[in-house]
Amino acid sequence: MKFGPVPLDQAVGAVLAHSVALPDGRLKKGTVLTPDDLGPLEAAGFAEVIAARLEPGDIAEDAAAERLAHALVPDPARAGLKLGRAATGRVNITATAPGVAEILADRIHALNALHPMITVATVPKWQRMDARGMVATVKIISYAVPEAALDAACLAGQGALRLRPVTCRQAELIQTTVDDNEKLTDKGHRVTEARLSRMGCALAAPNIVPHRLEPLTKAIRASTAEIVLILTGSATSDLHDVAPEAVRKAGGEVTYYGMPVDPGNLLFYGTLGERPVIGLPGCARAPALNGADWVLERLLCGVPVTPRDIAAMGVGGLLKEIPARGRLREG
Repeated sequence: MKFGPVPLDQAVGAVLAHSVALPDGRLKKGTVLTPDDLGPLEAAGFAEVIAARLEPGDIAEDAAAERLAHALVPDPARAGLKLGRAATGRVNITATAPGVAEILADRIHALNALHPMITVATVPKWQRMDARGMVATVKIISYAVPEAALDAACLAGQGALRLRPVTCRQAELIQTTVDDNEKLTDKGHRVTEARLSRMGCALAAPNIVPHRLEPLTKAIRASTAEIVLILTGSATSDLHDVAPEAVRKAGGEVTYYGMPVDPGNLLFYGTLGERPVIGLPGCARAPALNGADWVLERLLCGVPVTPRDIAAMGVGGLLKEIPARGRLREG
């Protein structure tokens, strides 16, 4: 692509780089100049314009953006994504339903390193998405790019994006109480219901038991929900505390305890048969983002969470403080 001053008699087909004010209107930046545009420009005193001219082997910005978007998402319907209309070198890619964004980051990094004018920006990997939420945007910065560079980018980014939709439709929250604090348990149920609702998952009726091993074990064993959540009236402070022990005694398995995300350190999770079980930290009673959200959102979408995944959450895991916590970081 050639860029710079272009004499008017050579400007047909060039892409105007800067808007031009005329007595009878305005020629906008990005206009592909036609013979009809030259007369008004000449009458306004212009002998040349600043423009871009495509060379053999160049692909115009909109066509390039559209081609790259289709490489990133070859089958939008299956991927749960929608490709927007190409305009000004941009194609927006949005979610069609609630879920989490699965992003093959190595492929995005590779294509972004190929040519400075070919770019893709995405939300963070496993970001929770609402329907119509933007997952990524493809942007061709210049008016055209070499086809060879575009082909390389399409190959590098092939199939890098998809949405993992919610697969769990019904959850149960079992809360324990040490002092029959209805206000606390009501808040826990209400906030959890809101969390699940935005993912399209229903919450069963409140289930509150004393903070003792036997009643909690019985409640866990009796649950028929697709995912079991536990929120204790007294913080789970050890892998063998009341709640993890109750999961084991109910026939389940505890996979992991603790996470390098704050707020959210006191989380544990495991399974009850094939069903996920999450022991929520006390900060989950607040609607603010905490580490349990990252685990819950993935599991609701059928995305496995391993101990290695949890360990990797530390970078970026220092979240905004929740003032309602009993002991703040400073104070």
